[in-house]
Amino acid sequence: MIAYLNGTIQHKCPTYFIIEVNGVGYQVHISLNTYSKLQNNTACKIFTHLHIQEDAHTMYGFADELERQIFLYLISISGVGPSTARMVLSSMAPEDVQQAIAHERADLLEKVKGIGPKTAKRIVLELKDKMLKVTDASNLAWAAPGGVGSHKQEALSALIALGFAKQQSENAINKVLTKAPDLASVEAIIKAALQAL
Repeated sequence: MIAYLNGTIQHKCPTYFIIEVNGVGYQVHISLNTYSKLQNNTACKIFTHLHIQEDAHTMYGFADELERQIFLYLISISGVGPSTARMVLSSMAPEDVQQAIAHERADLLEKVKGIGPKTAKRIVLELKDKMLKVTDASNLAWAAPGGVGSHKQEALSALIALGFAKQQSENAINKVLTKAPDLASVEAIIKAALQAL
């Protein structure tokens, strides 16, 4: 299987790139997220997934490994094909998809064209645990249980118990962890979040 392509972009539009690698041009279908990250590049390394059907072999490309992993998780769900998964990643940033599923926000997924209430709930139900395990260097708040992710949840519960609104608390914690991702304890996160509220 082709894991990635490293070459020059010969043609670009919001839905696909044509990438030349050693004299061969590959048509790679992309999300708007990938387009926005790579549109100004002439050379690129793009992570890929080759989707094979009886009547077509279609290559999908992603700006980073996190986006590809979320795409693969999405297409593993019954009723979610590559086109729908690409629509999700065009409508929301990979980190936002990850957080929507981890926080059981099926309502956010329902806003994506092609995702109905039942499919949104199925995505959340089947992928929640997987999303909590997906780690990304730029998003340490979603580490595996026992790491920053579990501390974040404990801090959120504590702030809600103190009477703060859930969304307000989440925003404060996210802001704190973006500025200081090395906060190692629940107490430190709560204290910093209280100052941000």
